[in-house]
Amino acid sequence: MWKKINPRVSKDERLQKTINNFIRFPIYFFGFILFSLAFAYFTFKLMSFSRTVDVPDLTGKNLIEANELLAKRGLILKIEGEDYDSSVASGYIIRQDVPVGSKIKEHRGIKVVLSKGAKVQSVPYVVGESMEKAEYILLQNGLKIGRIIHVHSSTVERDKVIAQKPGSNEHITEKITLIVSSGPYETVYYCPEFRGKNQADAQQLADKLGLKLKITGYGEVVKIQKPKGGSLIKSGETIELQLEQGGVNG
Repeated sequence: MWKKINPRVSKDERLQKTINNFIRFPIYFFGFILFSLAFAYFTFKLMSFSRTVDVPDLTGKNLIEANELLAKRGLILKIEGEDYDSSVASGYIIRQDVPVGSKIKEHRGIKVVLSKGAKVQSVPYVVGESMEKAEYILLQNGLKIGRIIHVHSSTVERDKVIAQKPGSNEHITEKITLIVSSGPYETVYYCPEFRGKNQADAQQLADKLGLKLKITGYGEVVKIQKPKGGSLIKSGETIELQLEQGGVNG
């Protein structure tokens, strides 16, 4: 005989199944989240177990020596670039990105810069040039002034270059040294008496003492001078003289 199916029961079962599926989905989703968090936690713990090592000094070492030092500590050598350095031979390390003695985890890369050796250049001639122009010429040739030595000179004007090292057309492995004039030593003395002298004698005396004259007026004889005779003056100062006809009055 055919069994009669109760439509009400079938509908209830379908409803129950839908409810179960609706409840089951959040449970699965929450379980997935917990699993992901647990996986991330254990991965972090595993990584944290890496050994901490000290960074060695790689400066002055070649690539083979540096690589051996780093390999012993579980570190990796990376070449960042090259640069000129007159104190370190070509192919040897001049600097590293992580300071010596730093504590870092294994498997980290240490970047280094290799020396290209000294940068050889030809030196331009700047003797006799002003300090400002000499610096400009050197910069135009890719050179820098390493040291400036000032010396007094009675023959070379102040701020003019007296000498340079290395000299012109010599090869350079370091910065340029310039010797620059500070002018003559300042000499302090009493101003001579120019009054009563004619213009030629006054000029001769001024030249002998390293003084400059500013002459005004018309005539043959100095009547007025500034500063007055007996005043303290320095070599190189300018003396103002006024000429008039005849002798000195008073």
